[in-house]
Amino acid sequence: MEDVIILGTGCAGLTAAIYTGRAQLNPLVLEGTQPGGQLTTTSEVENFPGFPEGIDGFMMMDNLRKQAARFGARYEHAKVDKIEIQDGIKKLFAGDKVYEANTVIVATGARPRLLGIAGEQEMYGGKGVTTCATCDGAFYRDMDVVVVGGGDSAAEEALFLTRFCSKVTMIHRRGELRASQIMADRATSHEKIEMAWNTSPIEVLADDKGFCRAIRVQDTVTSEEREIPCKGAFIAIGHIPNTDFVENLLDRDGDGYIVTEPSSQVKTKYAGFYAAGDCVDHVYRQAITAAGMGCQAAIEAERWLAERES
Repeated sequence: MEDVIILGTGCAGLTAAIYTGRAQLNPLVLEGTQPGGQLTTTSEVENFPGFPEGIDGFMMMDNLRKQAARFGARYEHAKVDKIEIQDGIKKLFAGDKVYEANTVIVATGARPRLLGIAGEQEMYGGKGVTTCATCDGAFYRDMDVVVVGGGDSAAEEALFLTRFCSKVTMIHRRGELRASQIMADRATSHEKIEMAWNTSPIEVLADDKGFCRAIRVQDTVTSEEREIPCKGAFIAIGHIPNTDFVENLLDRDGDGYIVTEPSSQVKTKYAGFYAAGDCVDHVYRQAITAAGMGCQAAIEAERWLAERES
């Protein structure tokens, strides 16, 4: 029986591991299918406090992992398929193995929804295809970029990128944005944003060094194809939270994000059961906010365990 089991090794999970480790709770961390989370695919992180020159994403997550291990965190490579609760005990099923814990912190994150077109995967994460303007926008200063999508997130990404980029082309398969009226108005009226209406991306094109040089698109009305030159392609068509394994246990919203209690950002409806990071947060989705939620969940778990013993 474990006092604490943490699912996920992104910023939320590893921060929770650091805090529960320092509280001498000897946490067990189950790494899942992508140890280190999404940041391991990011070539440079410039907006995490404490790194004035930036830091490689993989190195940052490796540092967090080592820091948690220093305080007693243990790691196992396992992907949990389902969780059951019996008499307050959380049972985690991972293949043919069953783990039991008094408290659980789910920090399994979310994965960006990608287009599934040619060239996308080859240039994803450092070569011109990205899913986070806040994270990567500054790398494209004075360059032409595209944003694919038509919702509020796409409009927000495009508007944010105008701070750095010389031109932003929004690619949308319809003739009008799905975004809220105010966001649509801001995007379509901005002098740096050009709209590519009724347009669907079909391929990301690379230069001779393997970096993005353009995106090939097709007109959804005429089927005519053309290239839009760009150094960066920002995909903004949503995220998919990694929460399928708690579908029949925890409350989730219509997009699959775990719904926490009104009294706390990280408490679920079950005592001793917490959720943190991008599997809960569909608004900010930043490394620093995920780390903050991991800290909150760890403190809540520590307090709950202490109250049981007193």
